[in-house]
Amino acid sequence: MNKITIKKLIEFRGKNDRTKITFVHNLKKENSKSENSTSGGDYWISCLSTIRNAFKYDNSDLLDEKISVLNDKIRVSEIKKIKDQFQKNIDILNSFKDYDLLHLKPYADLTFLKQSKPQMILKIKELPIEAKPCHIFTFSKDGKNQIGGIWFIAQLKGFKKNELGMFADIIYRYLKKHYSKDYHINPFFCTAVDIFNGQEVNYSEILEGKIPVLIDSTLIDLKKL
Repeated sequence: MNKITIKKLIEFRGKNDRTKITFVHNLKKENSKSENSTSGGDYWISCLSTIRNAFKYDNSDLLDEKISVLNDKIRVSEIKKIKDQFQKNIDILNSFKDYDLLHLKPYADLTFLKQSKPQMILKIKELPIEAKPCHIFTFSKDGKNQIGGIWFIAQLKGFKKNELGMFADIIYRYLKKHYSKDYHINPFFCTAVDIFNGQEVNYSEILEGKIPVLIDSTLIDLKKL
């Protein structure tokens, strides 16, 4: 088992006891290549990549530019499945034009850090969990060198708030493992955003008990099977 994504953990949580066993057996057979090729992220890559860039560069015009590109692709494509995929990506981009991306950032100059693939696997409960936030950024605030991260996620029908909290949780754990010696991790800016329905969760909500910690209990259940 090369890695387990947060989406897979959420999928596991939604299974009943009988189907959980089958799910775990199938998970063991998967390798990273097959998992990437079937992930929902590929389906939403057009809107996800654009929203990531709009956040990084403070440029909401990128949304309209991508919508125009996707409309052109719809016109030339003869495959209904591809047309539908592009249209759903357009729908999300249109809905996100009114979303305030600025409130997801601290009022400070940000430095975006490069992420390496080996860092993206965290061992939790002796299992390899993928931590793949969209951006990691540093900034100075209150006389401290601080760090935060953001993860834009897409899935048909979106996520529940508790599920979204699992992404915010893994961002914090990722930063704690790799950057806590040099930076103060700001829990308000360890944020997961569901771009399908516009919901968001940051790690401070977990610290305050508003969102439960679900990763550890889910992994314990998974290991039993």
